[in-house]
This record gives sequence, structure tokens and C-alpha cells, in this order.
Amino acid sequence: MISYKLGDSLYLNITNRCTNNCEFCIRQYGADVGGCNLILDKEPTTKEIIDAIGDPTEYKEVVFCGYGEPLLRIQVVVDVAKHLKKNYPNVPIRINTNGQANLIYGEDVTPHFEGLVDVISVSLNAENAEKYNEICHPEHGEDAFYSILEFIRKSKNYVPKVVVSVVDIPEIDIDKCRKLAEELGVEFRVRRYEKKIG
Repeated sequence: MISYKLGDSLYLNITNRCTNNCEFCIRQYGADVGGCNLILDKEPTTKEIIDAIGDPTEYKEVVFCGYGEPLLRIQVVVDVAKHLKKNYPNVPIRINTNGQANLIYGEDVTPHFEGLVDVISVSLNAENAEKYNEICHPEHGEDAFYSILEFIRKSKNYVPKVVVSVVDIPEIDIDKCRKLAEELGVEFRVRRYEKKIG
């Protein structure tokens, strides 16, 4: 399933790969979201993704968020976003990400979002690097958490709305995460812990 609807939004599932192995992630429980199986036989091409979108004006937004980390395919994200902005300029585009793209690519990728991405939502999910390591198990160790903070700061230069989110599980200090978001100057959102993506 490349595209699936949740609420009034259209979600795009473009990869099953991720640099985290979060203890609370739906990947620990299955691949069914709203009756859609998100396990991909192969990663879809840009054309296949565009075809799966259809008419995006039926939705309040298009969201890059599926069964993996979308920015592992950043060029595909950029190409699809360019297509959407060219043909449907009034449809907002959001990316849900773990915020590790700059660490993954070894360079600042946030300039690619300028004029294409309306909202970027970064899953912080911990108040410090040690806690992040314990519950998210990033491939890059403690460097991941610090790179996420820098990614958030840099994204503010190119994306109109940057949101930091956390899942409301007991291990996470929500108040400390909220304070961190305030210090970063971005919006803060608490996601209810449930076995689905959204």
C-alpha cells in the first residue's frame, strides 16, 4: 500500500526502512493501519507514488509518513513534492520524520524543503540522548539525538511550521520535552500511544 487515508489526510508510504527501532513503534506489532497493509514488496518509484496520490485536492494535506523513515529517500520526497506544488499549489505537504536525515547523509539537507514542505513534524520522543538511545535504539547511537536537535533548528530556516512530537509513554518526560521544544522555538505535540501510524 503506497498511499492510505487517515482522517482527512493522505499518507504516503514510500519505504519500510528506518534508522530507529523504537520500542513503541507500530513496526513492533504489525503492519496494518486503518485496514491497510503497509509492508512494501519493493520501494515505489516516483511515478508510482504520484499515480497512487491521484487528486490530492480531496484531502486537507499530503503526508510523507508510512512504515519507515521517508527521508531515507529524500530525492523521491523532493521530486514528488515538486510535482504536487507545481500542479496543486494549495495542497499542504507535511513530512513526518525521525529527524536524522542530516546525520544519515552527512550534510544539511534542510534547504531542499524550501518552497516545497509546509510542515515538518520531528519525532523527538525523549528529553535527552541517553533516554533516546534506550527507547528508540538508533543505528547512530547518541549522535542521533544531537543531530535531531540540529535538524530541527535548521528546518526552521526553510519550513514555515516545524513541530516536535513525543509519544505519551511513561518512559518519556513530557514536560522536559515540551520545555526543549520551547527552547528550540517550535510547536509541541503529544501523540497518544496507540498501535497505528498518524
